[in-house]
Amino acid sequence: MKLSHLLYKVDNLNDSVRFFRDKGFNVEYGSKNKPKNALIYFSKGPYIELIQNAPISLFVRFILKIIGKGFLLDRFNSWDNAKAGFFGICLENDENNFFTEIKILKKYDETFFETKSQRLDPSDRHLKWKLLFPSNINIPFFMTYFNIDPKPKRFTHPNGIKKIKTVNLGIQDDLIPIMNELCEDSILNLTNGNQIFVEYQT
Repeated sequence: MKLSHLLYKVDNLNDSVRFFRDKGFNVEYGSKNKPKNALIYFSKGPYIELIQNAPISLFVRFILKIIGKGFLLDRFNSWDNAKAGFFGICLENDENNFFTEIKILKKYDETFFETKSQRLDPSDRHLKWKLLFPSNINIPFFMTYFNIDPKPKRFTHPNGIKKIKTVNLGIQDDLIPIMNELCEDSILNLTNGNQIFVEYQT
């Protein structure tokens, strides 16, 4: 797998979109109608997802609790309670399944939940992908890549930034082995801790 995107917590989505645009980034909302997130794409490598709250309704939270998926609620609650800034990552593959990743998770006795998602973006592209959430909320969640590539071609942001160069991810020491098996992305550097540092390339 490789690094898909970084989660960036914001206090107000619309204000944050304006803030990053003022900083010279091209930012687009995730959905055409009632967006719950916004995205900073790069032509190559991972992108940034701005979120104010976990994108699930109270009804879905209730259903998850009923069907015994409390670990998903724990993950989404951690998103809601995160401090402003980078707080998490997502890993992705180019397949239409998670067969390889599931073998690794089972090797480490990690349980998980699979689902699907979709959205209509501002360019009228109907994006679809699959998701996998490990029950251990300290392990990043996974996605299959979109059925349609939404990233711009040969694009440089107005501020001169072309892509994310490196990501230093602080995690627990005991999770480094499974992360090394799951992800072979040279952009991602694993360190002990709980902070995320990002370096851009111009």
